[in-house]
Amino acid sequence: MAVKIRLARHGAKGKPFYRIVVADARSPRDGKFIDRVGTYDPRKEPSEIKVDAEKAREWLRKGAQPTDQVRNLLRISGVLEEQKG
Repeated sequence: MAVKIRLARHGAKGKPFYRIVVADARSPRDGKFIDRVGTYDPRKEPSEIKVDAEKAREWLRKGAQPTDQVRNLLRISGVLEEQKG
């Protein structure tokens, strides 16, 4: 089972709010998920990113692959270190 860490969209039309979730890669974007790792609110100034660092690191150790956007959010929040080389 391929596991991804990705964004699940919530909120009203035109007012997005995202949850950072761990989900099977085959499940729909806003569908069933395994675990909730954090939230991302792009509408606040500056954007609000809340991540449970311990949960995120645990899932990364288990082999979960973050999407590009989530990888950027994890770097901003300090969970992922910059890859050198």
